[in-house]
Amino acid sequence: MAQRETGSSPATEPPAGAPPLIGPVPAPGLHVMTWNIRRPVPAALTRAADRWRHRAPRVRALLAAERPTVLCAQEVVAEQIPTVLDGLGPGHDHVGRGRSADGGGEACPIFFDAARLELLGWEQSALSDTPHRAGSVSWGNLFPRVMVEVHLRDRITGHELLVVNTHLDPLSARSRLRSARALLEVVAARGLPAVVTGDLNAGSSSPAVRALLSDGTLVDSWRVARARHSEQWGTYADYRRPRRGGARIDWILATPDLTVTDAAINPLRHEGGWPSDHLPVHAVVHPAGPDDEAHNGLRDGTRGEGGARRT
Repeated sequence: MAQRETGSSPATEPPAGAPPLIGPVPAPGLHVMTWNIRRPVPAALTRAADRWRHRAPRVRALLAAERPTVLCAQEVVAEQIPTVLDGLGPGHDHVGRGRSADGGGEACPIFFDAARLELLGWEQSALSDTPHRAGSVSWGNLFPRVMVEVHLRDRITGHELLVVNTHLDPLSARSRLRSARALLEVVAARGLPAVVTGDLNAGSSSPAVRALLSDGTLVDSWRVARARHSEQWGTYADYRRPRRGGARIDWILATPDLTVTDAAINPLRHEGGWPSDHLPVHAVVHPAGPDDEAHNGLRDGTRGEGGARRT
């Protein structure tokens, strides 16, 4: 389930097989992508566009085109991981397990380019009053919710980075708000430059997102990016044409000691259709203070809300 904003307009249908919006990024930039890939559902219970056997080659193709340095995914189950790794290409690793007490079920894995990024440690916590008890539920959500955090070091620049990934509850506003506070506590406790990503099931005016952005610990990568390479599409499209000006419920947030040079919301189809019911969200981040001339974005782009790239 996803929040939607009224008054948005449908897009013209994006071309299939178009060039990547961001693509591979050279150091010191890190291409971060968050994407709810959508778990498989039995064919008898869903329409053709949602069936994993149709979507798997589309997921693979999109990832092969974009090649993010870090991919934060949601709603992933074990059978989907080989497809994701195949799309990302050789040399990628991942952390994270299912949200259930036994480690099964939906996961929020973080995939990363292990040739570029060294794994220093990782942890998965339940979003509950007992975060170290796997599968625990406390705040009004019916199913377990988790956050996955990974501590990485850039092998080229030596900079360290915390990445936190989550998928907040679609039904309980209380759960989303408590979870947002837990995310902030982790970022503050680790004391590292950090990126927080996920399907937050919450738009920009929601209590959860307002809490995440209220004290300056985190900033919205879309708003602070030096260049945007897409319109502001609603990130939950449900296999329909994306809507211009729709709600952003999938987020990449960053601490202010990171510079966001580029951002995009990806409406492109691959292999004849949309890979997921959610659109991927992209950001390129650098350690704070990169030279303005050297890191002024991959392409020229407008800065206004909802601005499209210039071609």
